[in-house]
Amino acid sequence: MDKKTLEFVTYCISKLSQVLKLPQREVYRRLKESGILYNYLVPSYDVLHTFSSRYLMEDLTDYMKEKGVLAK
Repeated sequence: MDKKTLEFVTYCISKLSQVLKLPQREVYRRLKESGILYNYLVPSYDVLHTFSSRYLMEDLTDYMKEKGVLAK
């Protein structure tokens, strides 16, 4: 993972933590265990980093619900 991708992933975890009112460690755990982190966020960096913060958070929370790591 290059520096830009790492910064993006860190931003996503931090922002999701605020939106979901969960500790960053818990957000990271859920993203990692569900496969969202390494099968979606990292490989899709080129596209995802162009989205607005609001849209990105909606997309990620919807995907987390789909994967069953967030209540619907």
